[in-house]
Amino acid sequence: MPEPVDSLERKLSSPATTPSCSRRRLSVLDWVRLALLLAGLLCVLTGLLPRAEAAANMRRIGPLLLFLGSVIVLAELTRQAKVFDVIAHRLAILGRGYYPALFFLCVLFASATTILLNLDTTAVLITPVMLALAAPARIPPLPLAMTTLWLANTASLLLPVSNLTNLLAADRVALTATGFAARMWAPQLVSLAATMVCLWVWYWRRGRRATERYVPPEPIRPENFRERALMGTTAGACLLFILAIPVVGDRIGIAATLAAAIAVLAFAVFDRRALRLSLIPWQLLVFVVGLFLVVPTLSRFGLADLMHALIGTDAGAAGAYRAAAAGAALANVANNLPAYTAGEAVVPAANQNQLLALLIGTNIGPIVTPWASLATLLCLEFCRTHHVHVPRSRFLLTGLVLAAVATTGSVTTLLLVG
Repeated sequence: MPEPVDSLERKLSSPATTPSCSRRRLSVLDWVRLALLLAGLLCVLTGLLPRAEAAANMRRIGPLLLFLGSVIVLAELTRQAKVFDVIAHRLAILGRGYYPALFFLCVLFASATTILLNLDTTAVLITPVMLALAAPARIPPLPLAMTTLWLANTASLLLPVSNLTNLLAADRVALTATGFAARMWAPQLVSLAATMVCLWVWYWRRGRRATERYVPPEPIRPENFRERALMGTTAGACLLFILAIPVVGDRIGIAATLAAAIAVLAFAVFDRRALRLSLIPWQLLVFVVGLFLVVPTLSRFGLADLMHALIGTDAGAAGAYRAAAAGAALANVANNLPAYTAGEAVVPAANQNQLLALLIGTNIGPIVTPWASLATLLCLEFCRTHHVHVPRSRFLLTGLVLAAVATTGSVTTLLLVG
């Protein structure tokens, strides 16, 4: 899903938090988000978007913004408590120097993080942790980078919390977390299987790395009571949030807020300096609000007709494949969240399979072009700042094959199992 956390420059400079970086000027991407919000407000003020429709859109995304803001604060504080670093090092130790074991453990780590804590957690917090692990363990960094990049997208189907688009789709078709998972577990398994095969063949197998084995790193251990308290409390808050997902229904924003409050309270007691306003992901909030004002306006002036022509209203298999293909293609041309929101507007609410197929296309598909999702963009930016070369032609071609295979397989499974 396409939304960052915290200050982008602070994130991209280093996995560690540095106060000097947090005071840097706004990035080009930040200015684009602000411009999108301004354009949305102008649409409302000029009457291009009726105020009643704008208010209805804001009421719809209000709980989603509460969830996203809270879960990202929770994930960021968990990262600062070194929980993710500890897990990554422990996984490398468990692999005992064997690449096949490390491969399965890294896939499990990135998939679980994406599914349970949102794809942005994987893109923004797990990617630098994995790249930082490469040097001490003497692991080629490109396989680690591609694992987090692809799984941040392809592992985001199972739960509403995994992606903003999932939250929107679950709301549209009135599915609870368990109901959503019941429809999407089989497509998610197919997507993960396709991703694992492509990762191993193109990035992890023996011919793609220089050595037969890697060097297991030393474990990371808390040095004092303060670090142990922060690590235990934030990990416990994440666990409580994960356990609450199946039972809280549409109150997932409240559950995320309570979990984030536990983490904030722990840092207020043990490390108050880490609590800054920059923890609040204002870039995400600005982007989503602007998007839900601009896209409905464009839909009133021709975008809806275009999307209707591309997707159609066929409730059968043909309509599902058309929706998935259109969603994946538009995501790689523009971005996955606008592609989903524009497509959702023309899919009849009764066409549940068609809507879920559109969701599959916009979740799995954005791995071909660097701008297709912000998760993809941020992972590639981390590669640049860590001096990890990603061959462009290889990235495009392997992403295209995976997007086509995983999207087609997942939609087919959705239709067969559903």
